[in-house]
Amino acid sequence: MKAVVIRAFGAPEGLEVVDLPAPLPGAGEVLVATGAIGVGGVDAVIRRGALAAYGFREGHLLGSEVAGTVTAVGEGVDASWTGRRVWAFTGLSGGYAERAVARVEDVLALPDGLSGADAVTLGGSGIVAHFALRKAHFAPGETVLVRGAAGSIGITAVQLAARGGAGALAVTTSSEERGARLRELGATHVLDRSGKSDDPDAPTGFDVVIDVVGGPGLPEALDALNADGRYVLVGVVGGQPPEEFGMRLVHGFRKSLTFATFSADTVPGPDRQAVRAEQFAEAARGELRTVVHDVLPLDRAADAHRAMDAGEVFGRVVLTP
Repeated sequence: MKAVVIRAFGAPEGLEVVDLPAPLPGAGEVLVATGAIGVGGVDAVIRRGALAAYGFREGHLLGSEVAGTVTAVGEGVDASWTGRRVWAFTGLSGGYAERAVARVEDVLALPDGLSGADAVTLGGSGIVAHFALRKAHFAPGETVLVRGAAGSIGITAVQLAARGGAGALAVTTSSEERGARLRELGATHVLDRSGKSDDPDAPTGFDVVIDVVGGPGLPEALDALNADGRYVLVGVVGGQPPEEFGMRLVHGFRKSLTFATFSADTVPGPDRQAVRAEQFAEAARGELRTVVHDVLPLDRAADAHRAMDAGEVFGRVVLTP
């Protein structure tokens, strides 16, 4: 089968299209013929080699979520899965391929009216946005900042915070055009990447910050928290924050600030699947919007990563075999 692996860490040019043996489903697994493959921010972080200390090596087959049709099941899996159209989480590898295996507990049947491209745009990111807002104890009327709102996590977080009754909902993004699109999704104020705005009515303090970016600007974003503010870091697509950023929390001691990281790995699987199924149903009904930036063939995975590195992607790029 055709697949994309990391030949060399670093630039997108290090991605290579190769032929690999098709995997076989083991006990408790299903085999999916992929029709849509999500390209996520974590894929770029792995490709750059930033997570090599966690065991990722050159030769790694990228990809964590796919949509397609189940073609075979492993021992112990109900045969009725065969032929069903599904979304599947493959872990942190195995998705950039014509065939992918996943544990059956990480597979969800797709509702009618939801495309595979929409499923891989929402499936992984939607639950991060949902549970990050829950971890932040977000309540109606509070001011919210979504830092790095142009990606699929941020786009969903904006929608969820808006319909949850945010008093003011600010986003950071790189252009007026993106800001206008985020306003259509529920944002009330648009800030530049540094968190600044020429709008005199833009909030200067926030009760909740959901941060997909991390990077060197994180300490300044921490400074924007109101008293009793809660900051939840869900990604580091902008790089690791400065090691001393915790001193900002100490300096703001009298504000009783809270900083947390969030990974969906800490949410029990049945809870993730329940929220995901609800979000898929909402998206199929048009109540929750997905934004597919582009659909590219699998052998153009490097182009997808170049677009992400250049900050050109609004929403998610999807690959097709």
